[in-house]
Amino acid sequence: MRLIDLMQGAYAQAALRQTRATPLDAPRGSCDVEVTGITANSQDVGAGFIFAALPGQTRDGRDYIADAVSQGAAAILAPPGTHWPAGVPPRPVIFDAQPRRRLAIMAASLAGAQPSRIAAVTGTNGKTSTADFLRQLWSFGGHPAASLGTLGLIAPGFPQGAGLTTPDPVSIAQTMAALARAGIQHAAVEASSHGLDQFRLDGLRLSAAAITNLTRDHLDYHGSMEAYRAAKLRLFTELLPAGAPAVAAMALDEETRNQLAYVALQRGLNYGTVGEGGNLIQLHRAAPLPDGQMLDLSVAGRRFEVKLALPGRFQADNALLAAAILLLQGDSAVFDRLPLLVGVRGRMELAATLPNGAAVYVDYAHTPDAISRVLSALRPHTAGKLAIVFGAGGDRDRGKRPLMAEAARLGADHVIVTDDNPRTEAAAAIRAEVMTGAPDAVEVGGREAAIAVGLALLGPGDVMVVAGKGHEQGQIVGREVLPFDDADVVRRLVGWLPA
Repeated sequence: MRLIDLMQGAYAQAALRQTRATPLDAPRGSCDVEVTGITANSQDVGAGFIFAALPGQTRDGRDYIADAVSQGAAAILAPPGTHWPAGVPPRPVIFDAQPRRRLAIMAASLAGAQPSRIAAVTGTNGKTSTADFLRQLWSFGGHPAASLGTLGLIAPGFPQGAGLTTPDPVSIAQTMAALARAGIQHAAVEASSHGLDQFRLDGLRLSAAAITNLTRDHLDYHGSMEAYRAAKLRLFTELLPAGAPAVAAMALDEETRNQLAYVALQRGLNYGTVGEGGNLIQLHRAAPLPDGQMLDLSVAGRRFEVKLALPGRFQADNALLAAAILLLQGDSAVFDRLPLLVGVRGRMELAATLPNGAAVYVDYAHTPDAISRVLSALRPHTAGKLAIVFGAGGDRDRGKRPLMAEAARLGADHVIVTDDNPRTEAAAAIRAEVMTGAPDAVEVGGREAAIAVGLALLGPGDVMVVAGKGHEQGQIVGREVLPFDDADVVRRLVGWLPA
């Protein structure tokens, strides 16, 4: 594709979807060069590539322009004011005040067609489950479908690959194009606040969006809840086309719901809410069962019951969010498929049942709200005592550490504080900060040792949740990733796996 055609196509795509689209500054150099790819990593540059020279938090991509040109870069994308390095052969330079956004749009134009239905799910907790439930519901309805996010790519005929909540925009564009070429026309993607703030999803041609909730997380990056909320809502204010379906869980805080309702009104979004008091799908009651829960629902004046084979009240919200998207897209038979849903790896996953009947779950809960929710969800399934083993990640929002412990103290009968991913912080120092929120908790250094202590406490009818890492198969200590899978450790300690 010629550079001039790519530029015009990318601008037209942005202008069609967004009211804030702005034309590019005239590039310096010829626009007739052939473009074969685009990347923000100078090591990935090949002949005919556009190199996006992006300023970053730790490195400045503009320092690598010379390297990119030496590897065959045909053009450079950079913010205004970028200076051409001395002695480097000239190349066309595309100046854009939002180069990350332009990178995403150009990457999508280069990659090609995308699935006709792409739904994005944002929120602090529940993104992974909701996106996977969307994939399952589409698949049960006879449509090959995919989900992309924390668990990697899940799609028929594709390797799962590494998980990242919202991958880089070039990877997203190439993945979507590969799905479309394989005949997969339905895809659900997780939209993280980082990904939305950094324009990684701006190349997607979305057809629907959902938001699960908004509670404290990632304030080390965003700085305030207001900035965090604005990043999440960008999915609806800028990325979702006018008139498209947009759904929210009633678990969403009132301030965010009010702002979203205003956005939906201004942009003509087909907006609805689900859960207790929802105007699209109303949940009257979720009755816990030994193997899940029975949902008492009403939709458009019709009242009925649906059995969900998933424990946990919040899983009902996630499942109903997924169902709402299909409902707004005209699939009125979606409720017949809700009983077929199966749980997602590391999300309220039953890891083991002890000989005395006690149950052990593994969950990804790593925020104060998520801990409260998982404990509240498990309490109706607990005949005896409820225990939790958890820690807090290093090099992340320190302010939430005591709040996580307080949530654990209020929701569980036994609280064991241990290590999560310490990263470059001292594990003992992290535990000390966590313990300020639950001074009477048991502190056990070493995650496996803590899980063993918790298992020893369990009597008949007791339930324990190991929280924080969920599906993760490694523990980050320093800059190393050591093999560690909570569910496998639980099963081995219980005797299900060989020592």
